[in-house]
Amino acid sequence: MLRPRVPTMPTPTGSVTPTVVHQTPAPVEHQHATACSCQHPAPAPAPMSSAPAVRLTPAGLLMAVGGSAAVVLVVGAVLVSLLLAVAVTAASVAVCAVVLRSMLNNSRQR
Repeated sequence: MLRPRVPTMPTPTGSVTPTVVHQTPAPVEHQHATACSCQHPAPAPAPMSSAPAVRLTPAGLLMAVGGSAAVVLVVGAVLVSLLLAVAVTAASVAVCAVVLRSMLNNSRQR
């Protein structure tokens, strides 16, 4: 009744992509006349060794700067409000301690 059951997953949740090995095909030499009517496949482009450079337009750059400035302002406001909350709490605890101390001292002197 209280045996743990391990759930079975019949299909994987993530998508699995097979690994593809890029091989450069050997150039195919056709023995045709200069004006043949057959269709030859286009040569495969050479694989790029590095990723293409990202180009930002002035509007995109302005949006990135504006977004980062907004994030900095929001994070700064949150941190300042947390610091203020800690300061107010510390001040109220200090006031309570002074009041309790004066109440206890007055009761001892009487």
